[in-house]
Amino acid sequence: MNLEHLNQIGIEAAVAAGRVIQQHMDDVVSVEQKEAGTSRASQVVTEVDRACERAIFRHILPTCEAFDLALLSEETEDDGSRFRKDYFWCIDPLDGTLPFTEQRPGFSVSIALVARDGTPFLGIVYDPVTETLYHARKGKGVYKNDSPWQLPPPSDYLTYVTDRRLRDTPRADEIKALLHESAVKLGLSGYRELSGAGSVLNAIRVLENRPALMLKFPKKEKGGGSIWDFAATACLFQELGLPATNFAGGRLDLNREEGTFMHREGVYYEHL
Repeated sequence: MNLEHLNQIGIEAAVAAGRVIQQHMDDVVSVEQKEAGTSRASQVVTEVDRACERAIFRHILPTCEAFDLALLSEETEDDGSRFRKDYFWCIDPLDGTLPFTEQRPGFSVSIALVARDGTPFLGIVYDPVTETLYHARKGKGVYKNDSPWQLPPPSDYLTYVTDRRLRDTPRADEIKALLHESAVKLGLSGYRELSGAGSVLNAIRVLENRPALMLKFPKKEKGGGSIWDFAATACLFQELGLPATNFAGGRLDLNREEGTFMHREGVYYEHL
């Protein structure tokens, strides 16, 4: 399988979806509800989400036949083919639909190629607001636009990256204690909060704001993001040698048999 070729196809697909998003960033977009997790962010969908998916499919679907690849995409029903094929495309056509509908930054396009055992081989993220492309190919490093990504120098405080503000987050006191402990251990002056983006750009913010972390506790309720929220960025972190794990530090399961939600084991991304 030609990963370099598939990476280029994935990049073209992500940018095409980004162009769709850019056409509607200043529009008042009608919001629909869908059956998903327990948070509002997981339940909103728009026609722009679906238009982005169609734009991606125009690039991606021919590769499924040519390379015998499966497909998992947020706005299309999971057909289980990801358990039968050796690799599957894992697509979030518009991550961060909530900030998109509120006309604030924090949304992106996310495309990954994942092996049946859950190992990410390609990770592609496109931010249509800044027109920044992040992409990684297993064993080939991480690129920001066309150049190898040079990560920023560390600051003297810890950045906690989150979709919801800490004051609105369940178990906030536990998170505060964890952040304080981490800041003390690292000899930092304290911590700050960076909130409001979708899961994909939150992971990018962890990389852009060293030292930083984002986390989701395990929970019983459906949610915690889905496979497509983390597959592409897990590839970026993997190529940078940084943790992208479940909350306990174990392997992030990117091909879950019981469904796509990640709530049972939680998520932990770190860049210290």
